[in-house]
Amino acid sequence: MTLLVASDLDRTLIYSTAALGLTGPDHRAPRLLCVEVYDSKPLSYMTETAAGTLEALARTAVFVPTTTRTREQYGRIHLPGPVPEYAICANGGELLVRGESDPGWRRDVERRLAAECAPLDEVRAHLVRTADPAWLLKERTAEDLFAYLVVDRPLLPDAWVKELTEWAGARGWSVSLQGRKLYAVPRPLTKSAAVAEVARRTGAAEVLAAGDSLLDADLLLAADRGWRPGHGELADAGWTAPHVTALETRGVAAGEEILAAFAGVAG
Repeated sequence: MTLLVASDLDRTLIYSTAALGLTGPDHRAPRLLCVEVYDSKPLSYMTETAAGTLEALARTAVFVPTTTRTREQYGRIHLPGPVPEYAICANGGELLVRGESDPGWRRDVERRLAAECAPLDEVRAHLVRTADPAWLLKERTAEDLFAYLVVDRPLLPDAWVKELTEWAGARGWSVSLQGRKLYAVPRPLTKSAAVAEVARRTGAAEVLAAGDSLLDADLLLAADRGWRPGHGELADAGWTAPHVTALETRGVAAGEEILAAFAGVAG
């Protein structure tokens, strides 16, 4: 029986220094493995225990990194274990097969977006027009599929986020605030659709999933079993589902617990 494990990466399996959430005496802190370097500086980590679990898991199940990152951003990550045959980037907009983008999948995604939601240019223009330079640090698009802002989080008004969420929702888009990044993503652009395609290609009989943000909710709902950490948008909203385990563990330790849960099912 083929088991497919689809997991979000940032703040689910891997953690920046700011997101590690280490507590307790320093001498009891877990040993960390750097899995991403950017501008010659270490950027993301997982515990060495989690790394060992992932390496073993990837040899017994179909492990599919499932991220909102662009292909370039995903390419900076070097996870332990064999290189995954499949990876999902851009929130489901890009399906990588042995490291190469699947052009047929991308065409299907573009057709769905054109038919079901407002165009990226309209949403991006609204973001730029309404964002305040007092808290806007950067404005970007990802893979010509969605837009995001890098913000000064303490200065970001909750009222602005609420108004944007309502405006975007009326146009078929979702808004997700993750750390310093605010994403505007078309609703038809989902991780779950891409994971379903990988499950079809691999003949997977069971799908496990994990994630921490609102953009992961569809992935968790579509899986046979899911896990979410005790931090992030889903935890803040108290979100769960009957088949989703809501962990209390926060920070990098949650990534270790999620991987242990995956391994427990994989046997």
